[in-house]
Amino acid sequence: MSGTPARTADAATAAEVVCLGESMVTFLPSQPGRLADVPSFGRGIGGAESNVACALAAAGHRAAWVSRVGADGFGDHLVEAIAGYGVDTSGVRRDPSRPTGIYFRTATDRATDVHEVAYYRAGSAASAMSPDNIPYATLPATRVLHLSGITAALSADCLALLHDLTAPRPGRPLISFDVNHRPGLWRDADASPEVLLDLARRSDLVFVGEDEAEEAWGVTGAAAIRAALPEPATLVVKRGAEGATVFSGTADTQGTADIPDAGDITTVPALRVDVVAPVGAGDAFAAGFLSATLRDLPVRDRVRHGHLMAAAVLTVPGDLTAPPARAHADSLAALDDEAWGRLRLGPGWTGDDQEVRTT
Repeated sequence: MSGTPARTADAATAAEVVCLGESMVTFLPSQPGRLADVPSFGRGIGGAESNVACALAAAGHRAAWVSRVGADGFGDHLVEAIAGYGVDTSGVRRDPSRPTGIYFRTATDRATDVHEVAYYRAGSAASAMSPDNIPYATLPATRVLHLSGITAALSADCLALLHDLTAPRPGRPLISFDVNHRPGLWRDADASPEVLLDLARRSDLVFVGEDEAEEAWGVTGAAAIRAALPEPATLVVKRGAEGATVFSGTADTQGTADIPDAGDITTVPALRVDVVAPVGAGDAFAAGFLSATLRDLPVRDRVRHGHLMAAAVLTVPGDLTAPPARAHADSLAALDDEAWGRLRLGPGWTGDDQEVRTT
């Protein structure tokens, strides 16, 4: 399948992107410190797939979120909050016997040793998602179905659902898969690398960080990751402060040497950002890349829109924020390489009246 999703006969009314996965009510600390020391928490929403849906809807796309939540107040809050971003939530089912998942986290970066997350999601409504209870009728007309490895970790039924959704079939939408390796979620941590590798190989567009690829599969560097994942038509390797490298076109598995022909390679440097809170950037990057993909923009601009959407989230306290206006983002994405390299984005940069700094 090509790197640009096909349009369907129902494109005028169907969601352009369907994002399927668990969302939870998030309790955000009122101040830095250990969970044991934080005196109070504010309520938010959190979920990789719903974050992507919210960002896409805020950017002007028709986005839908498919999931299950409890028939409880937290479920009400999730559905109302996500719908408030303009996301179609008609594919969300309520479970009368299982609760909506919640979690608490500290204010520190997930990558640091002091970061704490306390999940209360075992037996959640979303963990009961399966091939038998997902509204499949909403999926064929969409251009993109966005999934993540988090769903695979929730239960055997959830894993069966992802296997079903990623199976080759006529008319399948473009499958976008964010590896999102979260070792703490897996009951059998030893099984997660193989499961995630298999799901990624069955997908058309894959997002993976260099750090998580090394942790999960023991491979180091973008070229080695492509060698491990030759099947996806588009592989996006996120390299932190170094930017992102995109491999376009299915790799030639008959190539010479240890690494096959990886296809076209595009590397785009990251932006310099004055970070307020280092959460939600990965989901925002995926949303920016998908938004530009839906608009058939060149690969370089797809990555740049990913970086810009991530910068919007990094410069606010929460996981979600209004993205820059499309014309504003397009003008920045169109800069030459030298001007792009001089950009420095800080809080408030997405406003129409804000001047973007250069150095």
